[in-house]
Formats: sequence, C-alpha cells, structure tokens
Amino acid sequence: MRSRYPNRRAPGRTRLIAAGAAAIALATAMAACSGSAADDGAGGGRVGVVAAFYPLQFIAERIGGDRVTVSNLTAPGAEPHDLELTPQQTGELQKAGLVVYLAGLQPAVDDAIDQNAKSTAFDVATVEPLSDAPPGAEEEEDTGGKEHANEGKDPHVWLDPIRFAAIADKLADRLATVDPAHASEFRTRAAGLRTDLETLDKDYTAGLKNCQRREIVTSHAAFGYLAARYKLEQIPITGLSPESEPTPQHVAEVAVLARQKGVTTIFFETLVSPKIAETIAREIGAKAEVLNPIEGLESGSSDTYLTVMRSNLNQLKTALGCS
Repeated sequence: MRSRYPNRRAPGRTRLIAAGAAAIALATAMAACSGSAADDGAGGGRVGVVAAFYPLQFIAERIGGDRVTVSNLTAPGAEPHDLELTPQQTGELQKAGLVVYLAGLQPAVDDAIDQNAKSTAFDVATVEPLSDAPPGAEEEEDTGGKEHANEGKDPHVWLDPIRFAAIADKLADRLATVDPAHASEFRTRAAGLRTDLETLDKDYTAGLKNCQRREIVTSHAAFGYLAARYKLEQIPITGLSPESEPTPQHVAEVAVLARQKGVTTIFFETLVSPKIAETIAREIGAKAEVLNPIEGLESGSSDTYLTVMRSNLNQLKTALGCS
C-alpha cells in the first residue's frame, strides 16, 4: 500500500526543497519496503484470507483468530460445486494475503486462482493424497469434456476429522509464513483445533463401534473418507456432485441393495433436493433423514462444523442401530 505525503516546501531555499524531496522519497521507499503480506486484503494489519467454501472458512477463522479477516466465496445456502465467481470476488482473490481452496472441487475457483492468485493460494488437497472416487461416481460427473485438477478423486476430506486436523496444521504453517510475527498464535490455535477434532474422532469411533448395520445410503458420494475412517460402507445414489443425475437403473440398484442390507434410513442433505432419496425410502419402507456433508451451511444457521458433525454422528447411530 502506497503512502501519500503532502507537498512540503521550505520557503525560499532550493536546498531545503531538494532535501525535503529526498526525505519524502526515502520515507516512501521505506514504507513500501516495510509493507507486510499481513496487510494484504485486510485492515489493521490483519491477513485478508479468502476461503473457497465453508469448512475452509471454519478452520481459517479458528486458526487465524483476530489476526485475520476471512471471506467465503460460497454464500450460505449455496451449493459450492458449481460456484461461478462475480467480478467482485475475483477482485477479492487478487487482493487477498492468502487464498484457501481445494483444487478440483470448484473449477471456477481453480481457474480464477490460476489467473489471479497463484502466489497466495494454498491448495488443501496437497496436504495428503486424495482417495479415488467410489466406483462409478466419476463416470456420472459431467465435466463438459474439460479435464480439471484431481480428476476422479474424492475431494470431501473435511469429513474425516483426522485428515481435517492435518489440513489445519498446514494452514497454520502457511499463515505463519504470511504473518511471521504471529506464527506462535496460529500454531497454538491450530493445536487447540486439533484437540477438538481428535475428541470428535474418538466420539465417532466409540459411537459407531457396535452397530447392527454398517451400510449408509447417501444422496451423493460425499462420505467416502468418513466411511473409511469408521469402517462403514457408503452406498451413494449419485456421484461426487450432488447435482448429478443418476440413471433409473442405478436408482433401482440402490433400492435393491438397501433392501437386501436391511437399511432403515436413506440420507439426503440440506442444500439439494431430497426427492430421489425420499422416493427410495418410500419404496423400501425406510425413513429419509439428513446427513450433512457440510459443503456449506444454510442461510442464517448458527451451526458450526463441529456441531454439524455431532448431529451427523447422532443420525448415524440411530440409522445403524448402534449401542
């Protein structure tokens, strides 16, 4: 940020004019050199952080605390996969001190970062290798013939609390490079968040240990990491995108499998239509209930990542007949 100085002229003496001009130039140069990335995109010396969607906003705010100003590209109540950026949001990316995103989840964000924010971007997909998409899920996705990052990979890593803790640790390291003066604060907050996530993991492990069933029928293939962590079997109705359309044959196959497995609950989510899940539930005599992939929060919600994950745990325990 450039400093602006008023014209100062010492009356009558050329050498004082020259000296004043030199002093101004020196002060301007020093101000420019002393500017920190922590000033980018935020006021009061805070780091301006742009998060691509809600879970990344959650960890940025928890770790950054009062040293950051966080904005979310995906509005509450909006489904993030097909996000299209406004010119204003593109401008936010250009000015941000740090951009936190997951390559492959939101192609428009990937493109905008490639053009405007490569040097300030942190791709959380690079923290640990992503898992392959569930069988058939990648075939249902319509990419318009265009290849994108992490093709055929499952991006929903935040639904595994241990993986999410690893991402949070790396985010603290990245914030420390942007604002070294507050590095210890970022790492302390990250340690506190890791404790919360590890407690959540222990509660899931205990809560899902003894269950009558281990199969979960979900409206889209978002729960692969959670299922792998807690030894469940995910049966998705659609692929990685919640707005992809399953074939009638696939819907019929899911219904047959759900009946064979004695499934009592078909899970849908909050940000997309529940119609297909409700149809399968009626067909097999099951209930339709919410299992939230936490890709975003509903408008006006007071929930957080942690409260939604605990609500999900309660839903799973009931649906699976856990003791």
